[in-house]
Amino acid sequence: MNLVIGQTVQRDYNEELRYQNDAINKMKKEIEELSSKLRKANFSESTTSKRITNLDEELALINKLIQSLKKEEDINRGKINILKNDITIKENELNIMKNRYEQRVVNSYLKGRISDLEKVLSSTSWRQAVYRTQYLKIISSIEQKMTKEIENLLLKINKDRLQLESLLRQSIALKREKQKQMLSLRKMRIKREKELTRIRQDKSALANYMQEKAAGVKQLESIIKKVLEDKARFEREERIRQQQEALKTKEFNFLKGQLPWPTEGRVISKFGKQWNARLKTTTDNPGIDIKGQPGSPIRTTMSGIVTTVTYIRGYGTTVIIDHGGGFYTVYSHVTNIQTHVDSEVRSGDVIAYMGDSGSVNGSKLHFEVWGKGQKLDPEKWLIKK
Repeated sequence: MNLVIGQTVQRDYNEELRYQNDAINKMKKEIEELSSKLRKANFSESTTSKRITNLDEELALINKLIQSLKKEEDINRGKINILKNDITIKENELNIMKNRYEQRVVNSYLKGRISDLEKVLSSTSWRQAVYRTQYLKIISSIEQKMTKEIENLLLKINKDRLQLESLLRQSIALKREKQKQMLSLRKMRIKREKELTRIRQDKSALANYMQEKAAGVKQLESIIKKVLEDKARFEREERIRQQQEALKTKEFNFLKGQLPWPTEGRVISKFGKQWNARLKTTTDNPGIDIKGQPGSPIRTTMSGIVTTVTYIRGYGTTVIIDHGGGFYTVYSHVTNIQTHVDSEVRSGDVIAYMGDSGSVNGSKLHFEVWGKGQKLDPEKWLIKK
C-alpha cells in the first residue's frame, strides 16, 4: 500500500518538474527574443520612456524566471527528500532480509545439513519420502524467492541512488542559474533607476511616459475584451459557480461595498479623471492606485479563476481574475507572482507582492474592477475604510 502511495507522489513530482522545466525554457526563449529585439533597436535614439518600458518588460520576465527556478528548486528538494526516505526504507528492508537469510544458512550449518537426496532416501516410508520431497521443494522455492527479493531490492536501491545523484546535480545547476539571473536582475534595476531619474527630472520624458500608460490602457482593454469573448469563459463560469457554492459566498454583483482591500496602503490616485499639476494635463485612471510598502502581499478580493498573468506597458506585471457573472479584478505593478493562469483562488489568497514593475513612483498597486465589459470605481466595491 505504501509503495503505491510513494509511486503516485513520484509521478506527481515528475509531472510538476516537467511543467516547470517547460515554463523555464519558454521564459528563457522569451528573454532571448526580447533582448535580441532591444539590441537591434537603436537604444540611444529611443525615448527615455520607451527604454524604461523595455527594461520593465525584461525585468518582469527575469523576475518570473527566478520565481519559476525557485519553484523548481522546491519541487526538486521535495523529490530528493522522498528518494532519500525511500532508500532508507529499502536499505532497512534489505538488512532485515539479509539477516533472515544469513540466519537460515547458520542454522543449516549448525544442524549439520545433509543432502536433499539423503533426506529423501532416509525416509522410513513411501509416504514420508513424498512429504519430504514436497517439503524440500517448498524450502528451496522460499530460498530462491528470498534471493530474488534481495537482488530486486539491491537493483531498486541502486536505481534510486542514481536518480538521487542526478537530482542533486540538477539542484546545483538550478542554484547557479538562479544566482546568474539574480545578478542580471540587480544590474538591470541599477540601469532602470538611472532612467527613472531622467524621467523625474525631464517634463517631456514624463509626458512621453504618460503616453506609454495610455497605450497600456488600450492593451488592457484589448485583453479584457478577448477574455470576455473567450469560449473557455463558459466552462470558467460553471467552475466559479461550483466554487461559490462550496465556499457559500455570494455572487460578485451582490458584494458592492463589501469586498476586502487587496493590500495595505493609501489611495494616491482615484478612479476617473485625474489632473496632473506638473504636466497640466488630465488623464483617465481606469482604477485606483494604492501606495504601500515594497513587498507587501497582494490578496484577491474574492474567489475566482486567474485568466491572465502578463506584462502591460505602463502597468508592468498584471494579474486578471474572473469572478463570474462578467466581473473581473485587475492587479498591476506586482512582482513575485504566487499563482498561474487557470488557477482557482479564494478571497484573501496572496497572488503576488507589491512592486514597482511599470511604475515611475515606486512600489504601488494599481487595482481595477470590471463589470459587464465596463470599468467600475473600485472604491465603491471595497469596504469603507
